[in-house]
Amino acid sequence: MKTYLGIDVGSVSTNIALVDENGQVLESIYLRTMGQPILTLQKGLGLIRDRMLPDWEVFGAGATGSARRLAGVVAGADVVKNEITAHAVAAISQVSGVQTVLEIGGQDSKIIIIRDGIVVDFAMNTVCAAGTGSFLDQQASRLGIPIEEFGDLALGAQVPVRIAGRCAVFAESDMIHKQQLGHRTEDIVAGLCEALVRNYLNNVGKGKEITAPVVFQGGVAANIGIRQAFNKALRTEVTVPPRFDVMGAIGAAILAQETVARSGSTRFRGFDVEEHAFRPSSFECRGCANMCEVIQIDLRDRIVARWGDRCGKWENTVTPEEVLAVS
Repeated sequence: MKTYLGIDVGSVSTNIALVDENGQVLESIYLRTMGQPILTLQKGLGLIRDRMLPDWEVFGAGATGSARRLAGVVAGADVVKNEITAHAVAAISQVSGVQTVLEIGGQDSKIIIIRDGIVVDFAMNTVCAAGTGSFLDQQASRLGIPIEEFGDLALGAQVPVRIAGRCAVFAESDMIHKQQLGHRTEDIVAGLCEALVRNYLNNVGKGKEITAPVVFQGGVAANIGIRQAFNKALRTEVTVPPRFDVMGAIGAAILAQETVARSGSTRFRGFDVEEHAFRPSSFECRGCANMCEVIQIDLRDRIVARWGDRCGKWENTVTPEEVLAVS
C-alpha cells in the first residue's frame, strides 16, 4: 500500500505522520526535540518503521517546521514547506469547510484565515512567548501542577481572576501577586488560560476576521482550559481534530503526495537514515557586507546541504543529484 511521510520538526517537538493515499493517518509520533533535532528525527523514523505493516511502502516524504530545511536533508524530503501552508493543508483535509485555524505550539503561535479552501491571510506571534506551550509548561511547573492536569484544573474555577497576559514576565508576576492575595489555584489557572487567549486574539489575531468553523490545533490544543477560554472569547465552539498535535506533519505528508504525483519519483532516503551520522556546522561568508551565516550538513565526509546565504552562492553549490549520491 502506498503511504506518505510527513515530518514537522520544531524547537519543542518533533512530529511524524504516515498517511495513505486518501489522506487518512495510519500512524503518528510526537516526540520532544530536546535540542537535538537530528537525533530525535532519526529516533522518530525508527519508531514509525517499527509500526509499519509489511505491505506498507513509503512513496514520498515532506518536511515542515522551524527546522524544515534540516529535516528535509536528513530524511530526503520531496517537498519542504513553511508551517502556514502545512497546517492549512492539514486543517482543510481534516475539517470540512474550515474558515479559521488557530495553531499554538511550543514556541510560536499562528492564525490562518481560509476562504473557499484557499489561505487568504495569516499572522504569527513575534518576540513574546506568552500564550505558547513552553510558557504554560513553565507556569504549571512553578505551581507544582503536572501539565496534563492544568486544563482540567481550570474547569474547576469558581471566579477566574484577571491576569495580565500581554507579556510572559508580567503574567508570571501577576500570578504570584494573585497567589499572595489568597486566590484559589483553580481560579488563577483559569485566569491564566483566559489571559493567554486574550493575548493571542489581541496580538496574533488582531484585525483578522475569525469566522466558524474554527479549528484549534497544535500541542496546546490538548489543554481543555485553553479550549474553553477560546469558546468563551469567540462565542463559538472550536473544533479540535483527533490528531491536533501532529497537524503540521499531516499537511507535509499530503504535500509530499502531491509533489511525487508530479515528479514520478521520491528522494526519501529510507528508514536506515537512523544509522547515518549527519554533522551540522556553520561558517560566516565574507563575500559581501551581508556577512551571512551559512549552515552546512556533512554526511560521510561530503557536504549534502548548505543554506542561510541570501544570494545563493553557497546553497547552489550542492545539487539534488549530489545529495542522492550520498544517500
